[in-house]
Parts: sequence; structure tokens; C-alpha cells
Amino acid sequence: MIFTDIVFYVLAAILLFSGIRVITTRNPVHAALFLVLAFFTAAGIWLLLEAEFLAIALILVYVGAVMVLFLFVVMMLDINIDKLREGFWSNLPLALTFGVVMMAEMVIVLSAKNLNPSQAVTAPDGFSNTAALGKVLYTDYLLPFELAAVVLLVAMIAAIVLTLRERQDNKSMNPSEQVKVKRSDRLRIVSMPAEVEPPEPPPAPEEKK
Repeated sequence: MIFTDIVFYVLAAILLFSGIRVITTRNPVHAALFLVLAFFTAAGIWLLLEAEFLAIALILVYVGAVMVLFLFVVMMLDINIDKLREGFWSNLPLALTFGVVMMAEMVIVLSAKNLNPSQAVTAPDGFSNTAALGKVLYTDYLLPFELAAVVLLVAMIAAIVLTLRERQDNKSMNPSEQVKVKRSDRLRIVSMPAEVEPPEPPPAPEEKK
């Protein structure tokens, strides 16, 4: 067993542990942090496979953007964890069935006949993973790539339209109208005479008996 095999098994063990903790931990913030750990370890496995571009994209896109958004949403929303966990164990048989099927598929695909880490194919000198990925993406998969770009563009436009729709309780301000405001439009000086209350009369002297 060479050094890369040891690193692979260590990263795989950490990835498996963090993936299990994502679905078993009770605190949603801890679950998001375990998912960040899973992304980092998956990026390390991508580096072992000499896929540097995918590893960097996984960290920048998912860890740097998606998970930060998840943490903000989880921390801002008042999530009732006990209510969400109601009926969790009732779905356990179905989840175990799907898990066993997925595990069998992974064992078939990643068997010793199809994959051996000690006999990995080495890339030639001057090979660029990013250039190879871009060449395949913009030649063989150009149409799916453009369709995905159109779908993302439509989703972005739909999100903007939903935020700009007129609502009854929506309050908006026009910056150009605010800049044109003068002091006389917002401030009015009113002259009011001072009212002086008359002094109270002195108390009457008490009569001597």
C-alpha cells in the first residue's frame, strides 16, 4: 500500500463520518458544519485524482457560497427541531432499503476489477485538467451546457421579478425624489408666543385667637 492509498482511506473515513453526522446530529448549525467538513474531504479526494479544478470549484462554490447561505438561513429562521423530527424513525425502513441499494451499486462500480488505487493512471507531462475539462465541456457537452445556462438565467430573472412585484404592504422609496427634497419641504419653523402663567396669590394669614 502506497502513501496515496493511505491518504485516500483516511479521507474516505472522514467523509463517511461527516456524512453520517450531517443526518444524525440534532443541531442544524452543527449539521451544516459537518457538511462543510464533508466538502473539504471530498475536495481532498478530487486532488488525489488530479482533478484540481473540480476540487477548487467544490470549495469555492459549495463551501464559500452555498454553505454560507445555508448557515445564514438556519441561524435566521426559528426552526422547531422537535417538530421536524416527528416521524423520523417511521421512515427508517425505507431509508435503509435505499441505502442498501446504493451501497450495492457502489460496490459493483468500485470493485477491485474496475478500480485499484495502487494502479492509477498517471497524466503525461504538461497535462492540464482545467483545459481538458473545458475542451470536453465546450465540444461534446456544449448543448447541455447552454441549456443549463438558459435555465439558470430564467431562474435569476424569475427571482428578480418575484422581488419586484407590487404588494399591498410593500413600501418603496425613490432615491431621485429624495435627493430633490429641500429643507422647506421637510422643516417648518413656527413662531409661537410664550405663555406665562400668572403667579399664585400668597396664602391668607391665619387669624390669631
